[in-house]
Amino acid sequence: MEISDISEIIEENNEDEPKELGDQDSSQKQNDSPKEQKNKNKNQLNNYVAITVVLFVTFMGVCKVKSDNVVQAMQKAQADRIDTWAFYQARNVRAEIAKSTVAQLKLQALATQQTKALAEYSKEIAKYEAIAAKQDKEKDKLQQQALDTEKLYEQLNVHDDQFDLSEAAFALAIALLAMTSLTQKGWLYGAAMVPAAFGLFMGLAGLLNWDYHPEALTKYLSENTTYKAEHKISTLPYPQLKSSNP
Repeated sequence: MEISDISEIIEENNEDEPKELGDQDSSQKQNDSPKEQKNKNKNQLNNYVAITVVLFVTFMGVCKVKSDNVVQAMQKAQADRIDTWAFYQARNVRAEIAKSTVAQLKLQALATQQTKALAEYSKEIAKYEAIAAKQDKEKDKLQQQALDTEKLYEQLNVHDDQFDLSEAAFALAIALLAMTSLTQKGWLYGAAMVPAAFGLFMGLAGLLNWDYHPEALTKYLSENTTYKAEHKISTLPYPQLKSSNP
């Protein structure tokens, strides 16, 4: 065998080696492509979940600020209502005392025959009648003021319930998003949008002062079952004790 033949064989082997390496790389890429695609889809879903959670939490923070202001206004309205009804009761007591005094003075005036005494009685009767009329007038104003304060409290309570329902709905949506990130189930992401849509609507209702209040839901959630149970127990008849004496 000549040297030229040996060199040709070496060149042919060198040409075959890159082809084999290229075939191995292409087969490895084909094997890795499904795994890479799966990881890409997973990262994409996690990114969607993260962005959605950030948006939800931001909206909840804005609603929390307004909700705290509503609670403070409710506390002030509650205090004003209690004070106003207390003043109303005080005015009512003063009016009743003045009316009672007028009745007593009139009875005493009937029993006297002295002209000077009758003039004094008439003067005092007119004085206490004026006091009673003034107290009745002030009492009516306080009653209307107390009723207006109660109406304001009820309106604020509607918005407070709206923010509470919004927070609860978003909490449920975030929990579903967490399950979405763990299980990588796309339909869970869609399911999370259902309570999120309700929470968004209730939050906007509270922020924009919409008069929407789901009565049945709020009544069911605010129902005090503990109080009912205690009230039921307290109204049970006491057992009759048998006398030990024959």
